[in-house]
Amino acid sequence: MIFVTVSGWPFERLVEEMDNIAKRTKKKVIMQIGNTKYKPKYAEYFSFTSEKKLLECNKNADVIVSHAGAGCIATARQFGKPVVIVPRYKKFGEHVDDHQLELAHAMEKEGKAIIVYDIKDLEKSIEIAKNAKRPETSNQLVNFIKDYMKNMKRGKVCL
Repeated sequence: MIFVTVSGWPFERLVEEMDNIAKRTKKKVIMQIGNTKYKPKYAEYFSFTSEKKLLECNKNADVIVSHAGAGCIATARQFGKPVVIVPRYKKFGEHVDDHQLELAHAMEKEGKAIIVYDIKDLEKSIEIAKNAKRPETSNQLVNFIKDYMKNMKRGKVCL
C-alpha cells in the first residue's frame, strides 16, 4: 500500500499526480489530502482523521509519499518506511516560502529520503523507494529534525 500525506495545506500538484499513478498501479493508494480541492478518483482518500488512523496508515504502508513536513516525515520513519518527499514550492503558491525545500535537501544529504523535485519523477521515485533497503527505525531522525528546526530558527541552516 502507498500512503500519501499532505497535512492541512492544499497540495493539488501532489494529490492529482498521485491519483494518476493510482489509476495505473496495482498497489492500493490511500491519501490524506487535507484542504486540497482536487478529489481523487482512483485512490481512497480522506481530508483529516484521527492520529490513530494516521499511525495505522503509516504502519501498514510499503511506501509513504509526503510533503516535506517534519512531523509527517518523522512518523513515517518511526515505522521504518521508505519516504518519498515532494516539497511544496513557493513559486507554485503552495507555501509562503521554500522551507520545505530546505528540509528536503537536508534529508537527501543525510540519505534519509528520496526527494521529488519535478512531479513527473514521482512514479519513478516510488518504484525506487519500493525496492530500497528499509531504513532503520530509531530516534536518530527525530533528533536530526529537531536539531534542523532549532538551527533554522537560529538562522544557521542554508542550502
